[in-house]
Amino acid sequence: MTFLLLSGWRPFDRLTWWLEVAPILIALPVLWLSFRRFPLSTLLYACIFLHACILLMGGAYTYARVPLGHWVAEWLGLARNPYDKLGHFAQGFVPALVAREVLLRGAWVRGRRMLGFLVLCVVLAISASYELIEWGAAVALGQGADEFLGTQGDPFDTQSDMGFALLGGFIALVTCASWQDRQISRLAPPPAQSGPRTGTAGAPD
Repeated sequence: MTFLLLSGWRPFDRLTWWLEVAPILIALPVLWLSFRRFPLSTLLYACIFLHACILLMGGAYTYARVPLGHWVAEWLGLARNPYDKLGHFAQGFVPALVAREVLLRGAWVRGRRMLGFLVLCVVLAISASYELIEWGAAVALGQGADEFLGTQGDPFDTQSDMGFALLGGFIALVTCASWQDRQISRLAPPPAQSGPRTGTAGAPD
């Protein structure tokens, strides 16, 4: 909450701030209300927090103006601020772990390969939905949505955004699956799923 207040204190563009932090304002009450009935793994809470920090920073400065992005652009000799790509990478990385944890703990999927496939489908669906929201904002707000879009003159910004989200989801599966499995094994099953199910989630193909 402190970071949210700091981010909202005199942001570069107030409308952009609201648009960028909207996912946090939606997620916070959901996490609060579900904490007792369906607590998440510590790994997932930490990743959600880091993703929120990325969004708050982007909301405060707008993605094209975040100082960290300027430093990276100068270091790598880039023509644009790449901070928005970090945001889209996280937009794939964190939802991948959310989807994976929900599918595993609910025993909705049999087979690791199908689990990974569906997780990446969820990542791309979320990324595509966000791009559609950006398009809607651009149509509705006209020039007022420029800071929110943050294309920085890149004609393939939408495609690269989705590509970075997919990359983030893939890396999350490769690097964090075993870690997440160990933490899930220490969590009690959700009340609605305490009975037996046909099949075993995450069983080998």
